[in-house]
Amino acid sequence: MDPVPMFGNVNAAAAALRNWVLNLDKELAGTGVHAAHVAINVWIGDGAPEGIPTATPEQIAPVYWDLHEQRDRAEIIFNA
Repeated sequence: MDPVPMFGNVNAAAAALRNWVLNLDKELAGTGVHAAHVAINVWIGDGAPEGIPTATPEQIAPVYWDLHEQRDRAEIIFNA
């Protein structure tokens, strides 16, 4: 959600995936199928470049579970 120049190639792919999932969720509305996108705005694990926020998989996982159980939104942004 906050592009970092050194990840330019990944940023383009993430934007395309986000667009696809949000459109898929709209197309599937009313069918009982839920599609959602989690924008992870942190470095996962150790070894992040200086100044980049980090999180562990254990910190991120509840976001996915919440989306699965609640099914009330098509997108959530994870920030540390």
